[in-house]
Amino acid sequence: MDQQFLFFPLILIISGSASVAWKMKTPLMVTASRGEDAVLNCSVHPDRLDYSDKITVKWAKSQAESPFFECSVRNDTLEGPHDCSVLKYSLFGDPRRGELSLLITNVQLNDGGTFFCKVELVGNRKLQDKIQLDVKAPPHILSLSVVNSTCGHSSSASRWLICEVEGHPVPKVVWLSASKRLLENQGHSFKSGEWSLKGCIPYLQQGEEVVTCRAENSEDHAERSFPDSNTLTMIVIVVSAIALMLLCPVFICILIICLRNHRRRRLSDPPADGAELQPVYSEISSSQVNSMQSNQHHVDTDVMYSAVKVQQ
Repeated sequence: MDQQFLFFPLILIISGSASVAWKMKTPLMVTASRGEDAVLNCSVHPDRLDYSDKITVKWAKSQAESPFFECSVRNDTLEGPHDCSVLKYSLFGDPRRGELSLLITNVQLNDGGTFFCKVELVGNRKLQDKIQLDVKAPPHILSLSVVNSTCGHSSSASRWLICEVEGHPVPKVVWLSASKRLLENQGHSFKSGEWSLKGCIPYLQQGEEVVTCRAENSEDHAERSFPDSNTLTMIVIVVSAIALMLLCPVFICILIICLRNHRRRRLSDPPADGAELQPVYSEISSSQVNSMQSNQHHVDTDVMYSAVKVQQ
């Protein structure tokens, strides 16, 4: 977090007359990255005051606005520790030692701007100074999609690939082909917010080729391709599933035919021990024929019977 300091000689006012000269020490600017904690340093000197009453610290985003943060402590060493915090803001230091700094947790882009550090003592004695907070953010691609409409003020194409980016400083958008070749003079950009920008390129000219949106600023860069790898993977999975569903009935039919042929071969092949079936001849009576006909389901399938002459 970068800070540049400047001393401002200020006069403590007591009921309209000049009194003890104070100095308030503040940085000209504090720089922080998005997501970090930022400390806006503010202190008064001399840090020891011949004063035992209440010290009130206030922070505001405008000189005229009501403070968004306020903390009061008594300038007494016997008083216990103070606990001043409001949402993401808290006091960083001890006002009894002239420390008026503000801690902002998890700073975001909309936290940047001008802050006013104020201290008030009983008797309408006041001091204040301002600090600039600059929040930096590397590029972030918010969205990348194809739309069937105009892009900004351009109407030269009906189908556009739009890339919306965010960051501070506001990133610029460049377009790359599948071979990472820069696609020059094919797109345009326009601001869509305080820290965001939209870049457009006619998508019909690119056909179904993979196109990459690259966002760049002084902090870093970010890239995203369309269609992305996840989309391509899903397309492959869906096509494979459809092909499998169409081929399954064919595989099942082939399997059934193979099983039937295998069964027929087993029935027509000789026994495994190589023995051949031999006909058996016998003379039987009429009663035995009738008995055999009534018990056909007990006939051994390994015995071959032949017609014989039946004695009357």
